[in-house]
Amino acid sequence: MSERIYNVLFLCTGNSARSIMAEAILNTTAGNRFRAWSAGSQPAGAVNPLTIELLQSIDYPVDTLRSKSWDEFGQPDAPAMDFIITVCDNAAGEVCPVWPGHPVSAHWGFEDPAAALGTEEKKRQVFEKVFRQISNRIHVFISLPIAMLDKTAIQHELRQIGQTPPGEH
Repeated sequence: MSERIYNVLFLCTGNSARSIMAEAILNTTAGNRFRAWSAGSQPAGAVNPLTIELLQSIDYPVDTLRSKSWDEFGQPDAPAMDFIITVCDNAAGEVCPVWPGHPVSAHWGFEDPAAALGTEEKKRQVFEKVFRQISNRIHVFISLPIAMLDKTAIQHELRQIGQTPPGEH
């Protein structure tokens, strides 16, 4: 008997760093339980080069990653989402499209590594820190017994993950 695959959409404003990292982490670490996508309300049009550099340095696939609008996921032929997770403060406050099927949603706020200032090394350190924080939350998420929980319990758990300080998972 095969387990159900859950579709997850990570949203951010620019879709160039945090949401891209989340998509890559979930698709790389969750096996066949989840399928992740990412999008932005105002996509940057390109994935941040430091995001690509970081993902390649740990052998995560990057060939399908691209900055895209969340409008793509509101189309009739788009995959139905089970979960929508915002990963930046800007996207959490924006008016999101109405998603078919009323997916479970939560906000997991993270610092914007694309806004980091300083030397290239300092910027890389911020990208690595945010990557670890996102990865920690995703690992908690994928360990949830989703098939055994009702929608209200899942909603509660997702929100709890987002309320825990990013470095404490």
